[in-house]
Amino acid sequence: MSNSLRARASRDVIIRTNIFHEATRFYETVLGLAIVQSSDSLVGFDAGAFRLYVEKGPEHGPVFDFLVTDLKDAKHVLLSAGCIVQEENPSVPRCYIRDPHGLVFNIEESRGAAKS
Repeated sequence: MSNSLRARASRDVIIRTNIFHEATRFYETVLGLAIVQSSDSLVGFDAGAFRLYVEKGPEHGPVFDFLVTDLKDAKHVLLSAGCIVQEENPSVPRCYIRDPHGLVFNIEESRGAAKS
């Protein structure tokens, strides 16, 4: 097990809100972002340099997404470095982590994440 990650950012930024329909309407009609994914609880928009995902639920602030090759190893390294698990969903698999500086980000397992 290594003591540093070779994570790489995806293009995804996730926000969660209880006013889901208002938020999705805003990003689609006011900003004019194209919908690239849609379900009852998640809508993804192409914002150019990144994809914005609006998720239905309690607000938690913007969440950046990082890809890792081994979620279990990455979680261990991050917890050892002072991070805490904010939220976890093993069925996805993904894990929201709060770093020691207050940033919340998602780590998700993806083959080839360590490629440069």
